[in-house]
Amino acid sequence: MKKFVALIGAVAALALTANVAAAQSPIVIKFSHVVANDTPKGKGALKFKELAEKYTNGKVKVEVYPNSQLYKDKEEIEALQLGSVQMLAPSTAKFAPLGAKEFEALDLPWLFKDDAEYAKTMKGAVGKYLFSKLEAKGIKGLAYWDNGFHMVSSNEPLLMPADFQGKKFRISGSKIADQYFRLMGSIPQIMAFSEVYQALQTGVVDGCENTPSNYLTQKFDEVQKHITVANHAHLQYAVIVNSKFWGGLPADIRTQLEKAMDEATDYTNSIAHEENVDALKQIKAKGKAELHYLNDDQKKAWREAMAPTYKWAKGRVGQEVLDIMSKELGVKMN
Repeated sequence: MKKFVALIGAVAALALTANVAAAQSPIVIKFSHVVANDTPKGKGALKFKELAEKYTNGKVKVEVYPNSQLYKDKEEIEALQLGSVQMLAPSTAKFAPLGAKEFEALDLPWLFKDDAEYAKTMKGAVGKYLFSKLEAKGIKGLAYWDNGFHMVSSNEPLLMPADFQGKKFRISGSKIADQYFRLMGSIPQIMAFSEVYQALQTGVVDGCENTPSNYLTQKFDEVQKHITVANHAHLQYAVIVNSKFWGGLPADIRTQLEKAMDEATDYTNSIAHEENVDALKQIKAKGKAELHYLNDDQKKAWREAMAPTYKWAKGRVGQEVLDIMSKELGVKMN
């Protein structure tokens, strides 16, 4: 009997020890993204990790997985919904396959004047409206991160719409981008970000569009002879979490994580412009690709060629989001 009581006591002690250990184990957040650590988004993810672990006194551990280490960009949102990963920062074009096509309105060409206008817009009615479209998908939106304006490249100069004729360009999946590339006479190809370098190197596609920081860190400039700094469209990311996971966090932990995210967002958006300016300088210094800047006549020709995208967009993203954006930006949508 004494042995039995001793055994029960030992089991209880082990259970108590296990419970204490479990209570002390940090909450793990897997934060996956598709770009390098030294891009604005990569640095933002690391800043969030730093602040989240600091503000929660180690009760939360953030594991950052850059460069598609866990999932290709086509797979990551499904992984989030299944709970295999807790946090992502995909480009906003990735939400259309979920039924949230309204996000693609952000891809309209010549939409934002500068980074400041983008940041103001996303903190207002436009940003809130778009995040509401994710709620039914088991996704909660936390923040919008800036990555600046697109350049476009190929092995031949791209200065006028005629230069695009028949060329294949990689796009991330946005039907808006698909439309304006087609209006320029080219053939858009949807492709995972992790596959772009090899596709450019082997000629599977003739060119691509992306921001300076992504061109530099992914070395796209080493497999493209000409880059046009067109600033024709904007690239933005949405930081999102699994709703069930987020809602299940203790309220005090969630508050600290929200604080960390707010500060990480301000940090990321503050460095995006600077990072892109520096990337352009480095690309020029490397001398692998020639940088081109559009003059007024060339820019006018691009604008006129892409302009029908706005009218076409109504059938894709709906009038409601276009009306909200028109009011916020003072831009005629169709």
